[in-house]
Amino acid sequence: MNVSDIMTEKPATIRLDDTLRDALEMMERVGCHHLPVLGNDNHLIGIISDRDCRTALNSPYILRERWQDEELVNHLPVRAMMTPAPIVIAPDAPAAEAVRLMLKNQISCLPVMRDETLVGIVTRSDILMAFMNLVQNRRFHNGGSD
Repeated sequence: MNVSDIMTEKPATIRLDDTLRDALEMMERVGCHHLPVLGNDNHLIGIISDRDCRTALNSPYILRERWQDEELVNHLPVRAMMTPAPIVIAPDAPAAEAVRLMLKNQISCLPVMRDETLVGIVTRSDILMAFMNLVQNRRFHNGGSD
């Protein structure tokens, strides 16, 4: 199984100069926890997570009621919160390599790059779904027993 088999293709992205509000609204709208950050040339330059946003707000939770009224969310640029130069993986890499990189570096996602182009993102959730599917397929092929 390769990364391309489990990744989310064409992930939502955000721009370097977008604000914390933009990031929060995008994550809420898309239902994700990570956004690759693109520079003016459309190259990947960072990643921002919901944890980065919570840290910026000094809050353990991202509550819409809290951030709607915060002046900070309108002025703090993504560039101030993102992780620059994230660890990336190729789509044809084994899924086990993605797991190894995530565990070794204590990160919860990897942008998936084909040469200089962002083609996807693989997250802990993607890996858990792949594992769940493998277990279910094994049960099905073994007649429901494991």
